[in-house]
Amino acid sequence: MPTTDLRTEPVTPMFLFSLPRSGSTLLQRVLAAHPLVATASEPWVLLPLLYTLRGEGVYSEYGHYLSVRGVRDFCSALPGGEADYRAALAEMVLGLYTRACRAGERYFLDKTPRYHLVSEEIAEMFPQAPLLVLWRNPLAVIASMAESFGRGRWMLYVLKIDLHEGLDRLISLRDRYRDRCIEVRYEALVRDPRAGVEQLLARLGLAPHPELLEAFRDVELSGALGDRHGTRAYREITEEPVEKWRTVLNNPLRKAWCRRYLRRLGAGRLQAMGYDLDALLADLAAAPTTYRHFASDLLQMAFAPVYDWLEPAILRDKLRLAPRWRRIVGHR
Repeated sequence: MPTTDLRTEPVTPMFLFSLPRSGSTLLQRVLAAHPLVATASEPWVLLPLLYTLRGEGVYSEYGHYLSVRGVRDFCSALPGGEADYRAALAEMVLGLYTRACRAGERYFLDKTPRYHLVSEEIAEMFPQAPLLVLWRNPLAVIASMAESFGRGRWMLYVLKIDLHEGLDRLISLRDRYRDRCIEVRYEALVRDPRAGVEQLLARLGLAPHPELLEAFRDVELSGALGDRHGTRAYREITEEPVEKWRTVLNNPLRKAWCRRYLRRLGAGRLQAMGYDLDALLADLAAAPTTYRHFASDLLQMAFAPVYDWLEPAILRDKLRLAPRWRRIVGHR
């Protein structure tokens, strides 16, 4: 039986953009403690919808490239073309956000890490939505990725899209929509959370709520995705994670990888994020050096191009379907 809406007027969406492991779940929980803000762990709803107009980045059984051609052909029959299509998608998603505000909240916060891939399309589809951009020291992001997704192993190849394409798109979003972007630096937030949260609420047009820094501890995000470890480990905002990267990026291979990555980003991109290239390189050089994980890191780094070229996840699925050979098809 369909559920009934608690509100009749649409809510205002807010979007939180960042790389994975940037502290977005912490910021999401703080904002979700405000009585006017609803959220869910990671909705992901806009990614497949917006990729219906992208001819690259998806391989499927149904033939994604042909699907994109079909959708574009359909859009050509609409009075406003693709703009009408995007507007209809926005209306549908806004209806879902409104249904998710079950206690009458006025705002819905969508925090989905890979939204960086479609960030400019989202900004265009929801012109009234505040765009929060959360930055964190890239060295800390890399270390947290290795510790969480890789469980201590150097498996950053599974997050290549985030570290390269994702970061470029976030900077592009910030440059194009500078007047709408509300930038937050993780380090500044955890060093003075009260001032940081007060400033953020003011920019969002939300009334002050002094209890947020205590109330966020009780925020339980619905859904299977999100940072479960961080939610359990940190019941208060602390500076501890700021320097934790030094104990992770500590062998010569990891340091060399990070030096190449920082130089690839360049001083300009890092400055746009609020960081200094020379200072980051100096901090990396000053971090203690050990040979822990050296051998496994060497193997993981050698495997990275194999992962990129051979797509072992797709190969694994094809092997799983071997008993049903008719189901093994080429993805296009």
